[in-house]
Amino acid sequence: MELVRTVKIDDPGSLLEVAPHAGATLWLRGGDGMVAWGEAARFEISGPDRFDLARRWWRRFTAASRISDEVERPGSGPIMFGSFTFDDGPGTSVLIVPRVVIGRRDGIAWKTTVGDPEEPPRVPWARLPHVDWRSEPGARARWHSAVSQAVQDIKADRLEKVVLARDVRGRLAGSFDPRSAVARLTERFPSCWAFAVDGLIGASPELLAHRVGRDVTSLVLAGTAWPGGAHTLVTPKNSVEHSLAADSAIAVLEQYCDTLDVPTPHVLRLANVTHLATMITGTLRGNTDALALAGRLHPTAAVCGTPTHPARELLRSLEGLDRDRYAAPVGWQDSRGDGEWCIALRCARVSGQELRLFAGCGIVAGSSPAAEWQETEAKLGAVRDIFGVREAVGSF
Repeated sequence: MELVRTVKIDDPGSLLEVAPHAGATLWLRGGDGMVAWGEAARFEISGPDRFDLARRWWRRFTAASRISDEVERPGSGPIMFGSFTFDDGPGTSVLIVPRVVIGRRDGIAWKTTVGDPEEPPRVPWARLPHVDWRSEPGARARWHSAVSQAVQDIKADRLEKVVLARDVRGRLAGSFDPRSAVARLTERFPSCWAFAVDGLIGASPELLAHRVGRDVTSLVLAGTAWPGGAHTLVTPKNSVEHSLAADSAIAVLEQYCDTLDVPTPHVLRLANVTHLATMITGTLRGNTDALALAGRLHPTAAVCGTPTHPARELLRSLEGLDRDRYAAPVGWQDSRGDGEWCIALRCARVSGQELRLFAGCGIVAGSSPAAEWQETEAKLGAVRDIFGVREAVGSF
């Protein structure tokens, strides 16, 4: 049984500057958040029960810990970070309990330690390397074919919406430091949740489930415009896409909340795209934790489609790729059940020198293959543009 101890500390300044090395876990938004390092425990799972297995493991870990928490705020005390796979298999989801966490929220800063960790040596940041992007002969044609087939299925009333994704791969020309990547992402997308968790880095604009006490929040995004694309965000196609995504989240949250407030969609402007957004808030009926909500919400119509089962089957047949941890929950939870889980969007998976970026878009009856390709290109730019570019050989 290890001691988990949280104490108040003076404001540490830039949290990114606190991270001692490239192996740090990062979760930042608007200057607040958490940086963490070391591993007191790690749990890897896969399969359709991965969310329930993760929650059971976390309950066992916290029950076996001696906790001293003088801060008692969301994120203090024992905390685990997690990154889940989109699909039931293949692939591995992971939970990490860091040895050290430095956090700040609403002007209060703290330090949490598990056991008696040694102070690690500080390693200077490494500049982001150039990337040799892998050519994708025929990728555009395959995409147009997939979108056209999806539109046919939707018009034939087999489903209402499906979200199709594509990936772009590259090879890093040098060592990768997630601190440098997250620094650029937070600068470009200050309203997004920037993260680095077990090789997954990104800046997600979409909050799947946030719980503090009995208060629950979910930010649903669907319907997109971008520079050089559609002149207006509010089109029949975008309105249908967004309403389907919001309805799928509402249907789940109504099962857990006594009250639910669903305002009129608003416009969320980011550096590279503009979204229709609905901020859903509610009051929990019981003591459902944040990860349970995230597991029940996943996959929403914003990243899969509706109805869920036929949309999932169709995207599997048309995409021709393993989504890995793209478009799945990434975030954190503490021992009280409070937590923050986003959908892993505008993200990349880094494994050694290999880099893999993802982007997707919702397909409905009014979708155009050419416009949807342009939308994925705009979304891929969120991460692709932070790297030095070496042009791929070959055509798309």
